[in-house]
Amino acid sequence: MSSFVIAYGSREGQTAKIAERIAEMLDSRGHETTRVSVADRRSDVSLADFDAVLVGSSIHMGKHAKTVYRFVRENRADIESRPNGFFQVSLSSAVDDESARAHVAEYIDEFIRESGWHPDKIAAFGGALRYSEYGFLTRMMMKRIAADATGDTDTSRDYEYTDWEEVESFVADFAAFVESGGGSADTPGSSPENRE
Repeated sequence: MSSFVIAYGSREGQTAKIAERIAEMLDSRGHETTRVSVADRRSDVSLADFDAVLVGSSIHMGKHAKTVYRFVRENRADIESRPNGFFQVSLSSAVDDESARAHVAEYIDEFIRESGWHPDKIAAFGGALRYSEYGFLTRMMMKRIAADATGDTDTSRDYEYTDWEEVESFVADFAAFVESGGGSADTPGSSPENRE
């Protein structure tokens, strides 16, 4: 059994929901998990207490959460000293076309460049449109973005795009990676072609 910490930044809650599901899947494999919202400074944890680290960030208006950048910069040495992974949640990951895939790769590349961290494993998941939680201006901006991305512009309802089988596959891969002792940096999940 290994201990995992899942540190995440979530704006409207989909990244938190994914982190919760990841924790459930790891628990079902007999591991111990702790979820931490990096926006809550009171929930700072010592990464030295864990065998593996997963960090998740939503993309909101084309940017990763600043709190996730801060968390990674402040804890980079501890993150890199144990098996680690990064998952990104965005509307772009919900769209299967060349332009959207390019945006997803750009977001990941920017995160790596800005944080200085090169995760062992990387995943990108579709997020959600939570029109019911947006203020007027954000709702109109997200409606415009969605018109080009998914076509889901009915603001009277919310939309979820997370492919839970993709999440399950990523968790199984990451758990096996940790269970096998962490492997090497050129394992399948760390290569650019696996940045879906």
